[in-house]
Amino acid sequence: MNLSGYSRAWRLVAGGMLALAIVSVSSAGSVSELTQTNWQDQWVRFFSMRDPSLRYALLGSILLGLSCGLLGSFIVVRRMALVGDALSHAVLPGVAIGFLWGMSKDPLAIFIGAVIAGLIGTGVVSALTKTTRLKPDTALGLVLASFFAVGLCLLTMIQNLPTGNKSGLDKFLFGQAAALGADDITLMAIVTIVAVSLITLFYKELLATSFDAGFARVTGIPADWVHHGLMLVLASATVIALQAVGVVLVSAMLITPAAAAYLLTDRLHRMLVLAGAFGVLAGVTGAFFSFVGRGLPTGPLMVIGASTVFLCAYLMGPRHGVVAKWWRQRSRAARTERENTLKALYHVWENEDFRDIGVTLADLAQRRRETLDEVLQRSRELVRHGMATVNRDTVYFTPEGRQRAAEIVRNHRLWELYLTNSANIAPDHVHEDAEKIEHILGEKTVRELERRLGYATEDPHGKPIPGPRDIHGEALPTGATGNPMRKDDR
Repeated sequence: MNLSGYSRAWRLVAGGMLALAIVSVSSAGSVSELTQTNWQDQWVRFFSMRDPSLRYALLGSILLGLSCGLLGSFIVVRRMALVGDALSHAVLPGVAIGFLWGMSKDPLAIFIGAVIAGLIGTGVVSALTKTTRLKPDTALGLVLASFFAVGLCLLTMIQNLPTGNKSGLDKFLFGQAAALGADDITLMAIVTIVAVSLITLFYKELLATSFDAGFARVTGIPADWVHHGLMLVLASATVIALQAVGVVLVSAMLITPAAAAYLLTDRLHRMLVLAGAFGVLAGVTGAFFSFVGRGLPTGPLMVIGASTVFLCAYLMGPRHGVVAKWWRQRSRAARTERENTLKALYHVWENEDFRDIGVTLADLAQRRRETLDEVLQRSRELVRHGMATVNRDTVYFTPEGRQRAAEIVRNHRLWELYLTNSANIAPDHVHEDAEKIEHILGEKTVRELERRLGYATEDPHGKPIPGPRDIHGEALPTGATGNPMRKDDR
């Protein structure tokens, strides 16, 4: 799976929701709204945990980050990024209906109503994709917009009621961690514990269905039930996150920590640990800066914290990070250039019938079709990597350099012979391909090529193919007159 699973519909919806969030940022609550002190006192108050509202907000942010990070991992690997956004908007009608049930902000009633609405939304998406020609992203976009519109209409109706403006349901739109109470934290803790327990108990089933549902069915795993169970837990986690970060941003907490973890590992169990840790880190960061910086909204700061973690993983990830990829490409290009210089040295030495191990800079420049300054610079690069030594105007192999040069020449000529014999390509058409493959052939592949070619000793052009004894210095090629590296030449 790769992160390109984000569809164009997702980008359009995300852009619209971002604009809505910017316009309405003043509606997002801050943890520090109840305190009006300087920033030094705020730091002390935060780390002392004296304020009950801060304790609730911080604990809620931690629980939210953990549950969203863990469940978001399965969304990412299943290529269901838009599902989180659709769920967060689809539950809004359920939030309103849960309030209307008892005409009060009962966390349990709102939770049940929102989960049911979310499940209905996912069911509608599934029905649309199975019974029509619509693609999943189109169906998700339809459900997202439709359910969100219904939810907004219901919320408007509630606001028009005599006590509607005191309901606090507007906090579900943009989030307000400071409004979390003991009942909200209890519900969030229950959902988080259930999510962690189910992931632990059914990890193998979730792993199999996430990467190969067909294989899972063949082995007897009820893939459909696992999927529906995951959607149920995901809907529950989405609901508990609404009051902290709001409908607009909850999908970001589901996707961003998991996406950052995805860039850092190729193993699901490690991804789960990293995503959970990143989610908790984002939650704590959002609560901290919201409390210290008065008037700053908690939910958006949590998302900014998660986005910062993703940016670091995107840039600095050891395997998939932009910087790491750039460095590997740069190193690979430099290594290829060094090996080409070694190969040119070997060719000049070979043309001299191996009579002397030294190659003059003039001969090397003629072979490389470069100036003396250029080949001198390349020779110094070989010296820096221990592949050669330079004495005045002559370049000498080190044992390591001679071995690698012989390996490159062997790889080139073996590949030319293989293409000529096995692919029936004319000998004068195989050079360019061999120029590329010679740098990446591993020893295991070389052994297989030698076996298939009957341990041939000449390439299609009649030039000798260096063998193991030549490469490892056990014997010099025919015509050589001495040790491949004299001590006084080092």
